[in-house]
Amino acid sequence: MDKTFQPADIESKWYQTWEEKGYFSPAGDGPAYSIMIPPPNVTGSLHMGHAFQDSIMDALTRYQRMKGAKALWQVGTDHAGIATQMVVERKLAAESGQTRHDLGRDAFLDKVWEWKEESGGTITRQLRRLGASVDWQNERFTMDDGFYKAVQEVFVRLYDDKLIYRGKRLVNWDPKLHTAISDLEVENKDENGHLWHFRYPLADGQTTADGSRYLVVATTRPETMLGDTAVAVNPADERYQSLVGKFIELPLVGRRIPIVADDYVDREFGTGCVKITPAHDFNDYALGQRHKLPMINIMDQDAAILGRADVYNSDSSANDELDAGLPEAYAGLDRYAARKAIVADLDAAGLLEKVDDHALKVPRGDRSGLVIEPLLTDQWFVATAKLAEPAIAAVEDGRIQFVPKQYENMYFSWMRDIQDWCISRQLWWGHRVPAWYDSEGNIYVARNEEEARSKYGLPPELALQQDEDVLDTWFSSALWTFGTLGWPEATERLKTFHPTDVLVTGFDIIFFWVARMIMMTMHFMKDEDGSPQVPFKTVYVTGLIRDEQGQKMSKSKGNVLDPLDMIDGIDLDSLLQKRTGNMMQPQLAEKIGKATRKAFPDGIGAHGTDALRFTLYSLASTGRDINWDMKRLEGYRNFCNKIWNAARYVLMNTEGEDCGTGNEPVELSLADRWICARLEQAQRRVADAMAAYRLDQASQEVYEFIWNEYCDWYLELSKPVLWDDNASAEAKRGTRRTLIQVLEATLRLAHPFMPFITEEIWQRVAPIAGINAGDSSIMLQPYPCSNDQGIDEQALSDAEWLKAVITAIRNIRGEMNVPPSKALNVLLRNTSEEDAQRLAANRQFLLKLAKLDDIRALNDGEQAPMAATQLVGDMEVLVPMAGLIDKASELARLDKEIAKLDKDIQRLSGKLGNPGFIDKAPAAVVEKEKEKLQGQQHARLRLVEQRGEIEAL
Repeated sequence: MDKTFQPADIESKWYQTWEEKGYFSPAGDGPAYSIMIPPPNVTGSLHMGHAFQDSIMDALTRYQRMKGAKALWQVGTDHAGIATQMVVERKLAAESGQTRHDLGRDAFLDKVWEWKEESGGTITRQLRRLGASVDWQNERFTMDDGFYKAVQEVFVRLYDDKLIYRGKRLVNWDPKLHTAISDLEVENKDENGHLWHFRYPLADGQTTADGSRYLVVATTRPETMLGDTAVAVNPADERYQSLVGKFIELPLVGRRIPIVADDYVDREFGTGCVKITPAHDFNDYALGQRHKLPMINIMDQDAAILGRADVYNSDSSANDELDAGLPEAYAGLDRYAARKAIVADLDAAGLLEKVDDHALKVPRGDRSGLVIEPLLTDQWFVATAKLAEPAIAAVEDGRIQFVPKQYENMYFSWMRDIQDWCISRQLWWGHRVPAWYDSEGNIYVARNEEEARSKYGLPPELALQQDEDVLDTWFSSALWTFGTLGWPEATERLKTFHPTDVLVTGFDIIFFWVARMIMMTMHFMKDEDGSPQVPFKTVYVTGLIRDEQGQKMSKSKGNVLDPLDMIDGIDLDSLLQKRTGNMMQPQLAEKIGKATRKAFPDGIGAHGTDALRFTLYSLASTGRDINWDMKRLEGYRNFCNKIWNAARYVLMNTEGEDCGTGNEPVELSLADRWICARLEQAQRRVADAMAAYRLDQASQEVYEFIWNEYCDWYLELSKPVLWDDNASAEAKRGTRRTLIQVLEATLRLAHPFMPFITEEIWQRVAPIAGINAGDSSIMLQPYPCSNDQGIDEQALSDAEWLKAVITAIRNIRGEMNVPPSKALNVLLRNTSEEDAQRLAANRQFLLKLAKLDDIRALNDGEQAPMAATQLVGDMEVLVPMAGLIDKASELARLDKEIAKLDKDIQRLSGKLGNPGFIDKAPAAVVEKEKEKLQGQQHARLRLVEQRGEIEAL
């Protein structure tokens, strides 16, 4: 083996080997186990959230594969309707100055497919870099032919079941992209705005209780007043009870609108009067439905004011009774220009009471950045109430378990108040709605036009036009667990791997994806007895990865970390270019550049995939948000080095040697028996942690066993046997066998978490351990499991005694500043019969590892000399100090250390006694300073005690 661990040299080699040999495909006769990858956007690249969840899925898959399961990790990507269309439109504009409309629909879609083939594989290449053992031979795409067939089938069946309909409803409308978007694609931004207070004149000579001839309403969007159809008050508000059922003369428009009473109105906010615009506000829409108010749409698809409004009844039917006229002065104005004009006109009419500054939550499209307009449009909807019932029951009765369990509450709160789902999008890229229209607007839903004519008995001469809209990306993704396995065909993969075992996801898409998968799957997938199948048995909800300060990672903050930079490293100039190179705001770029230079003055070093993955597992406590920690990453890079160096030591002492892998007689030392018992414990604890989805606990157990037990203790305990010329051949053979076999089993134990380094070392170790590796891989070997013989408890307790004595002697050396090279004589006092037996059995270990000339128990009545003491249980470990140290120089050294601590304590006490610091500094900073002070005070106390002990010599 090379002297140093170089991850880049082994990672690409082994991944290519695994993939070429087809090791990721499900194989064997074991029980089926399957995980579906949450399909990343085809436009995307790997971010820390992907790296986190994909590392978890890979560990679970590798673990089950090694346990003998026929394991499938299904891979695929999402066509990402809006994102992909935007990418290709920008590319088209940059290269030819054309728009998609210049090309036409078919030619533009050809361009999208070309882009997908050339540039759409970024994230799948990055998944390989992460070591993902997905089934590449059956990769899926939500726009491939098979998935297209599944989507068409689902739409048609739901329509025939009266669970899909077309209707006029309020949606999130993006005025730039000209499409409805989902709530998940809306970002609510904190922004400063205004609250305008307008006087709405009362009709028919009515007055308020205080004699006013108007009501004052407040709004953050004055332009929408053109579409007001009511003013609402709280029914318990005495000020306005006499006006309920009366009318307002809507300014500028002249429309008579009613005053209605509704509990939605907060009587304490503003004047307690609220203007109601059902066609341009979601809360107003809900209130309008309760009171059967008409809906007046005043905007076009660009969010500009119409010349004439579109007027509808509350049931979305056309309303011909209300005047659709709007003031000519505003026709064609953008909504913000119209706002300015409307406010000016109301002011001129004496109807502007006041304007207040007001903090707003502004909804912006995450792709376009524009403010989203609630707009009344014709869309396709899924009627979800009926679909939700079995989906709720599946979680209630435990067929689907959430981990952590509290996320069930979030699921239930959404599902029990579920609204119909808008599934249409005004895009060209996506699954086109399988519906056709004749010239009269009649709808014919079928899988294709030929089927539509046959299904509805249409004459061949009747002209049909297919719906221009496509389906929401979440609609096709909802079919992911069964669509990827070949449905609607009854494929062998579908029979074998559905339902899947676990879904790994974030809490933010429990409703948008998880709930919809459950609803769709249970409606379409049935067992032989007709009962609905669930899509997965467990939903493992991970936290979000934040930066080291707990801030959400975002490009605008400049705190985004690329997992591939953690793996391969990146110099500072390249990191700055990546974070600020395309920024249009110089001040923001300068701010982010400064923060980057401070955080990474030397760039980011290469750590390798295994170190990154192990860091992610160590942070994976279920459901909690995770603060990224570069120090942990560096620590686990050191852990990889530790494993590498341990393997080199083992190989140097076993290659070409008699390791007792046949039936040769062996003699096992306490250390050999102990490390085997500890391995057994580690295997059981890892199994328990994996069953509970506690990958943090599983990885910690692997770390503790390898670093603290195998490397720090067992390798050292092996040396007195291997390097002792007087040791028997059986003893040496026993230690070599234990060294190599425990290392081999440990590599298998760690493989799901650290696939590359374990494979590289295992290939060297396996033949020595008596395993005919041949052309195989560690990933195809059995996972270490508990034996039937139980744990050697005696070996564990005896070894803990041995370790405690050695540690006690080492502690005395450190405290008394005795050089490690100085051999000591050690006395034991208050020894039990068991202590005496352990001393006799382990004298050789103690002499070698604690660097002793001698160690013995005091005889009865024997007086101990002045000595430094440590306790091991009731037994005292005594190191006589006379002659070991220069008393005068050691006292001088301790006095100097105490004086230095006194200075630090005085500084910290002064800082914490300063009210200015306490009041202004963040609480976390103050707490950190308090911890420093306590630490320094404790250290001083220990040094003073130590000085007293030496003074007494």
